Amino acid sequence: MSSVQETGKLRPEIVPLEFSRMQAQDIDEVLRIEYAVYPFPWVRENFLDSLLSGYEAWIVRDGSRQLLGYFLMMVAVDEAHLLNITVALDAQGKGTGRLMLDKAVAVARERKMQSILLEVRPSNLRALSLYEHYGFFQIGVRKNYYPAAHGKREDAIVMRFPI
Repeated sequence: MSSVQETGKLRPEIVPLEFSRMQAQDIDEVLRIEYAVYPFPWVRENFLDSLLSGYEAWIVRDGSRQLLGYFLMMVAVDEAHLLNITVALDAQGKGTGRLMLDKAVAVARERKMQSILLEVRPSNLRALSLYEHYGFFQIGVRKNYYPAAHGKREDAIVMRFPI
Protein backbone atom coordinates (compact mmCIF):
# COMPACT_ATOMS: atom_id res chain seq x y z
CA MET A 1 0.00 0.00 0.00
CA SER A 2 1.40 3.42 -0.88
CA SER A 3 0.19 6.96 -1.22
CA VAL A 4 -0.28 8.49 -4.63
CA GLN A 5 -0.98 12.18 -5.04
CA GLU A 6 -3.99 13.10 -7.15
CA THR A 7 -5.36 16.61 -7.44
CA GLY A 8 -3.30 17.74 -4.47
CA LYS A 9 -4.63 15.10 -2.05
CA LEU A 10 -2.98 11.91 -0.91
CA ARG A 11 -5.10 8.81 -1.11
CA PRO A 12 -4.19 5.19 -0.51
CA GLU A 13 -3.87 3.14 -3.65
CA ILE A 14 -2.20 -0.15 -4.43
CA VAL A 15 0.71 0.58 -6.71
CA PRO A 16 2.91 -2.31 -7.83
CA LEU A 17 6.41 -1.16 -6.96
CA GLU A 18 9.43 -3.41 -7.12
CA PHE A 19 12.68 -2.81 -5.26
CA SER A 20 15.78 -4.59 -6.50
CA ARG A 21 19.50 -4.25 -6.08
CA MET A 22 21.08 -1.85 -8.52
CA GLN A 23 23.17 -3.56 -11.17
CA ALA A 24 25.75 -2.10 -13.55
CA GLN A 25 23.24 -2.44 -16.40
CA ASP A 26 20.86 -0.06 -14.53
CA ILE A 27 23.35 2.81 -14.49
CA ASP A 28 22.37 4.33 -17.85
CA GLU A 29 18.77 4.71 -16.63
CA VAL A 30 19.96 5.93 -13.23
CA LEU A 31 22.14 8.57 -14.90
CA ARG A 32 19.20 9.87 -16.96
CA ILE A 33 17.36 10.57 -13.70
CA GLU A 34 20.47 11.89 -11.94
CA TYR A 35 21.21 14.39 -14.74
CA ALA A 36 17.57 15.51 -14.95
CA VAL A 37 17.27 16.13 -11.20
CA TYR A 38 20.60 17.64 -10.12
CA PRO A 39 22.61 20.59 -11.38
CA PHE A 40 25.75 18.84 -10.02
CA PRO A 41 25.04 15.14 -10.57
CA TRP A 42 27.03 12.08 -9.68
CA VAL A 43 28.88 10.63 -12.66
CA ARG A 44 28.99 7.03 -13.89
CA GLU A 45 32.19 6.32 -11.93
CA ASN A 46 30.50 7.30 -8.64
CA PHE A 47 27.82 4.68 -9.20
CA LEU A 48 30.25 2.02 -10.43
CA ASP A 49 32.59 2.62 -7.46
CA SER A 50 29.63 2.32 -5.08
CA LEU A 51 28.59 -0.99 -6.62
CA LEU A 52 32.17 -2.31 -6.57
CA SER A 53 32.52 -1.23 -2.93
CA GLY A 54 29.50 -3.32 -1.98
CA TYR A 55 27.34 -0.42 -0.87
CA GLU A 56 23.62 -0.98 -0.48
CA ALA A 57 22.45 0.21 -3.89
CA TRP A 58 18.74 -0.16 -4.68
CA ILE A 59 16.37 0.86 -7.45
CA VAL A 60 12.58 1.00 -7.50
CA ARG A 61 10.44 0.41 -10.57
CA ASP A 62 6.72 0.67 -11.16
CA GLY A 63 4.51 -2.02 -12.69
CA SER A 64 5.48 -0.98 -16.20
CA ARG A 65 9.20 -1.38 -15.27
CA GLN A 66 9.83 2.38 -15.37
CA LEU A 67 12.64 3.43 -13.03
CA LEU A 68 11.18 5.74 -10.36
CA GLY A 69 14.21 6.21 -8.15
CA TYR A 70 17.26 4.81 -6.42
CA PHE A 71 19.35 5.07 -3.32
CA LEU A 72 22.90 4.20 -2.31
CA MET A 73 23.89 3.66 1.28
CA MET A 74 27.24 2.88 2.85
CA VAL A 75 27.21 0.80 6.03
CA ALA A 76 30.07 0.92 8.52
CA VAL A 77 30.21 -0.58 12.00
CA ASP A 78 26.76 0.41 13.35
CA GLU A 79 25.88 3.41 11.22
CA ALA A 80 24.56 3.74 7.69
CA HIS A 81 25.28 6.77 5.51
CA LEU A 82 22.66 7.53 2.88
CA LEU A 83 24.89 8.83 0.08
CA ASN A 84 22.31 9.42 -2.63
CA ILE A 85 18.54 9.08 -2.73
CA THR A 86 16.81 10.34 -5.84
CA VAL A 87 13.27 10.26 -7.21
CA ALA A 88 12.61 10.79 -10.93
CA LEU A 89 11.03 14.16 -11.66
CA ASP A 90 7.71 12.69 -12.81
CA ALA A 91 7.52 10.48 -9.69
CA GLN A 92 8.12 13.29 -7.18
CA GLY A 93 5.33 14.32 -4.84
CA LYS A 94 3.63 10.91 -5.03
CA GLY A 95 5.06 9.17 -1.98
CA THR A 96 7.96 7.50 -3.79
CA GLY A 97 10.61 9.19 -1.64
CA ARG A 98 8.94 8.03 1.55
CA LEU A 99 8.73 4.46 0.26
CA MET A 100 12.42 4.61 -0.63
CA LEU A 101 13.23 5.83 2.89
CA ASP A 102 11.16 2.94 4.27
CA LYS A 103 13.29 0.55 2.21
CA ALA A 104 16.56 2.23 3.27
CA VAL A 105 15.56 1.94 6.93
CA ALA A 106 14.56 -1.70 6.46
CA VAL A 107 17.94 -2.45 4.84
CA ALA A 108 19.77 -0.64 7.66
CA ARG A 109 17.82 -2.61 10.25
CA GLU A 110 18.64 -5.89 8.48
CA ARG A 111 22.31 -4.89 8.62
CA LYS A 112 21.95 -4.14 12.39
CA MET A 113 22.69 -0.42 12.04
CA GLN A 114 21.91 1.94 14.93
CA SER A 115 21.26 5.02 12.81
CA ILE A 116 21.27 6.54 9.33
CA LEU A 117 23.12 9.75 8.48
CA LEU A 118 22.65 11.92 5.42
CA GLU A 119 23.57 15.33 4.07
CA VAL A 120 21.09 17.59 2.32
CA ARG A 121 21.34 21.03 0.76
CA PRO A 122 19.51 23.75 2.73
CA SER A 123 18.06 24.84 -0.64
CA ASN A 124 16.46 21.41 -1.18
CA LEU A 125 13.29 22.25 0.71
CA ARG A 126 11.29 19.28 -0.57
CA ALA A 127 13.90 16.79 0.65
CA LEU A 128 14.36 18.62 3.96
CA SER A 129 10.63 18.49 4.59
CA LEU A 130 10.48 14.78 3.75
CA TYR A 131 13.39 13.94 6.05
CA GLU A 132 12.00 16.00 8.94
CA HIS A 133 8.53 14.46 8.60
CA TYR A 134 10.13 11.02 8.49
CA GLY A 135 11.95 11.65 11.77
CA PHE A 136 15.45 12.71 10.75
CA PHE A 137 16.85 15.56 12.81
CA GLN A 138 19.73 17.96 12.25
CA ILE A 139 22.97 17.13 14.03
CA GLY A 140 25.34 19.51 12.27
CA VAL A 141 26.36 21.51 9.24
CA ARG A 142 29.18 20.83 6.81
CA LYS A 143 30.39 24.20 5.55
CA ASN A 144 30.87 24.63 1.80
CA TYR A 145 30.12 20.95 1.21
CA TYR A 146 28.29 21.04 -2.14
CA PRO A 147 29.27 22.74 -5.41
CA ALA A 148 26.90 25.54 -6.33
CA ALA A 149 26.30 27.90 -9.23
CA HIS A 150 28.94 30.37 -10.36
CA GLY A 151 31.81 28.49 -8.68
CA LYS A 152 30.34 28.95 -5.22
CA ARG A 153 29.72 26.33 -2.54
CA GLU A 154 26.65 25.44 -0.47
CA ASP A 155 26.58 24.07 3.07
CA ALA A 156 25.15 20.65 3.87
CA ILE A 157 22.76 20.00 6.71
CA VAL A 158 23.76 16.74 8.40
CA MET A 159 20.78 14.74 9.62
CA ARG A 160 20.41 11.55 11.63
CA PHE A 161 17.65 8.98 11.99
CA PRO A 162 17.93 6.60 14.97
CA ILE A 163 16.87 3.05 14.23
